[in-house]
Amino acid sequence: MKRNGILNRHLAGALAELGHGDGVLVCDVGMPVPDGPRVVDLAFRAGVPAFAEVLDGLLAELVVEGATAAEEVRRTNPAAWTLLDGHFPALELVPHERLKELSARARLIVRTGEARPYANVLLRCGVFF
Repeated sequence: MKRNGILNRHLAGALAELGHGDGVLVCDVGMPVPDGPRVVDLAFRAGVPAFAEVLDGLLAELVVEGATAAEEVRRTNPAAWTLLDGHFPALELVPHERLKELSARARLIVRTGEARPYANVLLRCGVFF
């Protein structure tokens, strides 16, 4: 049994399969989930688990070389904007419709229970060396 880190076996296994350049969408409960990418659905109840909690856990385990979010997050969800801006100084912002298009090419989608709008980010995996 793992001692720490991500304990969810489905999520831990999916993360272990990622490679350089793969996309991981961390999304709120309302984000449409496209057919194709592997999905690990962590949503339990509205707000549980929170977007911030899941993102922090993922960032502790992944090397991330870039991130993309919906430009609407700045004006609609200040808490998510502050979190994203703090983690990703070079965050790419695109219209929400474009983020939905890009999510179809993600290798993995991690759905949280977040119930505030535009709490979504598409991470691009890097390499540790």
